[in-house]
Amino acid sequence: MKLMIAPSILSADFGCLALELKKVEKAGADLIHVDVMDGHFVPNITIGPVVVKYMRKATKLDLDVHLMIENPAKYVDAFVKAGSDMITVHIETISPRGLADIARKLKNRGIKLGISLNPSTPIARVKNVLNIVDFVLVMSVNPGFGGQAFIPQAVNKIRQLRAIFKKDIAVDGGINNLTAEQVKEAGANILVAGSYIFGAKNVQDAINSLRRGDLK
Repeated sequence: MKLMIAPSILSADFGCLALELKKVEKAGADLIHVDVMDGHFVPNITIGPVVVKYMRKATKLDLDVHLMIENPAKYVDAFVKAGSDMITVHIETISPRGLADIARKLKNRGIKLGISLNPSTPIARVKNVLNIVDFVLVMSVNPGFGGQAFIPQAVNKIRQLRAIFKKDIAVDGGINNLTAEQVKEAGANILVAGSYIFGAKNVQDAINSLRRGDLK
């Protein structure tokens, strides 16, 4: 299964976001992780479809739009129209029937659907929807802010998930060259990293270290 590195724009410099996107694209990133927060589901507010629309113009990489928001079904169409290639919603915010409705809508448009779960949410919550999603995003920090420390219990959760799920598994939160090795060994193949990449002196070295596990 291909290992993919997904820089999270939560840690990017929004004053020159287009340049930041080009920088990580040139450095070998595989896709861009877009954190959308509403101040309700998580205690922070970030961006909406308008910003995603202009991000779409600034990079050729796929945009994985992570909807950390209440009532995601209400906004899926707007983010699809803005240019999202992947949409991730939280199991804590939607019913299985609601997720199935989104899945049908996205499949018709050729857009991938992911389901995410918070650190305190057990794998059992997503078992009955694994057949309708393209990937699962395991949160290894409590969502809302960048730069948090990795929660070690996420490793076992990834391992449990990999035993029953053969598609892509992403992990988001506190990812660096050390924690990357732990989650890769457990079965994750999409590594979302924000401050480790955008805060690095050399972005390409940071991305390469996540792939190889080198100490940088």
